[in-house]
Amino acid sequence: MKKSLLKKKIIAALMAGAFVVGAFSAADAASREELAAIHVQTAADFQYWQKNAPSKEALVNYVQDITNPKSKNYIPPEDRIATFDLDGTLYCETAPYYFQEMMFLHRALEDKNYQATPAMVDIAKKVQPYIMNKQSIPKELGVEFAKQMRKSYAGMTKDEYSAYVKKFMETNEVGLTNLKRGEAYYMPMVEVVSYLQNNGFTVYMDSACEREILRCLVDGVLDIPVDHMIGSNVAYVSSGMGAEAPDKHFYDRHKEKVVRSDVFLGENGNCNKIFSILTEIGKRPVLAFGNSMGDSGMLEYNLQNDKYPTMSFFVLCDDTERELGNTAKAEKNKQFAQERGWQTISMKNEFKTIYGDKVKRTEK
Repeated sequence: MKKSLLKKKIIAALMAGAFVVGAFSAADAASREELAAIHVQTAADFQYWQKNAPSKEALVNYVQDITNPKSKNYIPPEDRIATFDLDGTLYCETAPYYFQEMMFLHRALEDKNYQATPAMVDIAKKVQPYIMNKQSIPKELGVEFAKQMRKSYAGMTKDEYSAYVKKFMETNEVGLTNLKRGEAYYMPMVEVVSYLQNNGFTVYMDSACEREILRCLVDGVLDIPVDHMIGSNVAYVSSGMGAEAPDKHFYDRHKEKVVRSDVFLGENGNCNKIFSILTEIGKRPVLAFGNSMGDSGMLEYNLQNDKYPTMSFFVLCDDTERELGNTAKAEKNKQFAQERGWQTISMKNEFKTIYGDKVKRTEK
């Protein structure tokens, strides 16, 4: 048994005792350690879903069917592959914006240990009102914002960048109380990941989030290997390579290090999620979980599997009491999802808690 899995099972066993005596419940905001301890083996183990929640019932019925060796729909463990988006599917994306954009605002405008260039400060100040008011960023501003964001981390090693991400994970979400960015996981969806893994599924992340951020956020919460985390990427370079092509450069370990560049290799969204599955997994999934049109390629490609029965799930951010939901957008997404044959998940109606009931909205 893998050490990480063994550790998780031990923690889960310890936490089980805490549940019995009421030391931890949906009334508290879950820490990363408590999230990691969530363990769901059977349908009876789910704690954070409303009773008879339609999407949970649909998932349970599906899993019970395809794991039954006597069923005509049986899927062998090696083909039980599930892919998950991160932001808005497993993790908060609405408070008020994505993790990486919020981290750049901090770096350019607040980080006293970093000297941002005038261009970085200027674009951050221009974009900040759009982000804080949850408005779409104009295209030209968005392009320059992304360009300056990548420049601000160029020259960092992987470990230096990861340390910066982890430090920012300790800051608080905006618009929600008692919630650090590193803890902003949807507890019911963490249960789904655990349930699938404990029923023979191999889980992959297939996200538009930058891969190194994805790795930092997932590590220590979900028991997903680092090589099962697919995301958007920037190019790495050798510090001594200069203008020389990578395939022509001799890397001298005594004089050089590998660092981030400001070259973006493309967003892992829409059809790129399909291509990522082909190149990094090599098998078509049977379950896929997303929340936006950026996940549509993955959701549709999954349903194109003609070997096994499949399901695609679509999370709706329709809760305006415990989350910063948008009901009009959620209703539009619901209609589209139903037309495409995606099983919708209502955060408002199906989640007993989202982050733990201690987490409240600070604004309406």
